[in-house]
Amino acid sequence: MLHRISFDVYRGQVTGLLGPNGAGKSTTLKILTGILKFSEGRVEVEGHSLPADAFAVKKQIGYVPESGDLYETITALEFLELCGRLHEIEESILQTRIDALLEGYGISGQRRMRLGSYSKGMRQKVLISAALLHYPSVIVLDEPLTGLDVESAMMTKDLLASLAASGKTVLYSSHVLDVVERFCDRVIIIDRGNLIADGSPEALKAQTHETSLEGVFRGLTNAATAEPRVARIMDALRS
Repeated sequence: MLHRISFDVYRGQVTGLLGPNGAGKSTTLKILTGILKFSEGRVEVEGHSLPADAFAVKKQIGYVPESGDLYETITALEFLELCGRLHEIEESILQTRIDALLEGYGISGQRRMRLGSYSKGMRQKVLISAALLHYPSVIVLDEPLTGLDVESAMMTKDLLASLAASGKTVLYSSHVLDVVERFCDRVIIIDRGNLIADGSPEALKAQTHETSLEGVFRGLTNAATAEPRVARIMDALRS
């Protein structure tokens, strides 16, 4: 449950969304993308309000869910063509974009394979491609690097940074704090449904007198240090 959290996400920025498991990160993203209804408050995306303008909002958004299902009986090419045509992308532009995305992610040669035969990493590449295909104004990602190989993960971060630099709005949720610290211009931290921090990584470190975003996160969320638990597990394994 979320408790009256309020924030703006700006064009030209990569904004990181952090929080412990169960803090409300995925719920927040699903509300912002029009997937979940909210009982009170206001959500506005590119001048369109939810739920009244849900269709207009969804046209503006590219969304990569934490665990997205794909149609396993169709091919990657068929899936991306379906997504592109639903967004009414002109056919010649659609095929150019599909080619660029599949080649960029190194799966162009597997475009006619059924998605049911794809590995987790390959599926993730298709999900990211589908989210970016219509060149959305707002890009919302929930653990987008899950399953990706190192090269594809680096390319994805570079691609998202380029999209932000071109004026797109990028909201990026992740548990990988060192990636968020290096990659995001701004960080929002929520805990137990409450917004507890909002600022650049450097500003948050300065405010909390910490040397890393991990230290900021531990301090603000009262996260227990791992050392005693590691020691206990090691003792048990050695016994």
